[in-house]
Amino acid sequence: MNGLTGAYVPGASPLHRLPAGAKLAGLALACTVLVVLRSPLALAGAAAVVAGLYAVSRVGVAAAWAQVRPVRWFAVALFGMQWIFVDLAGATSTTLRVVVAVALAGLVTITTRTSAMMAALERCLRPARFAGLDPFRLSLLLSLTVRSVPVLAELATRVREAQRARGVERSLRAFAVPMVVSALRHADALGEALSARGLDD
Repeated sequence: MNGLTGAYVPGASPLHRLPAGAKLAGLALACTVLVVLRSPLALAGAAAVVAGLYAVSRVGVAAAWAQVRPVRWFAVALFGMQWIFVDLAGATSTTLRVVVAVALAGLVTITTRTSAMMAALERCLRPARFAGLDPFRLSLLLSLTVRSVPVLAELATRVREAQRARGVERSLRAFAVPMVVSALRHADALGEALSARGLDD
């Protein structure tokens, strides 16, 4: 199952060896703390901690940058809007909060095999059986959702860059059509991978 999106970066760091359940719980806790933090200085400190975790993971600068690269323009736009409608401190805090949360989620993704993530989610979702739901399929759905978000963000970035190269960055149609086509191609590839693993029924 790990080859569905190719997001996992093999390694032997302490973060790689940490159980998937512990990383998912830590991610949930960290995101809760990010919501509580208001000071730009405190959020900058959180960003420094996340940067340190990336260093500990030894995944490399390219892999680390790939986790936040898809949201860079969104972060710029968010900062600008917040600065206009709120203030500089609020814009800095909101933007840092979003970028740090994305970076943390990316860190979990690239240091955790899909199979391990699914197993952890399946254990958490076992009570869903009482509602007639299959914990395995629910965990698969959640895992694929987590993996697909950065993929779709990267697709959007590529489409935007192609728009700028053609000088039609203001055209909604020039963005929507190739974005939908690219997303459908990704969905087809994902469906074929699931079918090959006997998970298409």
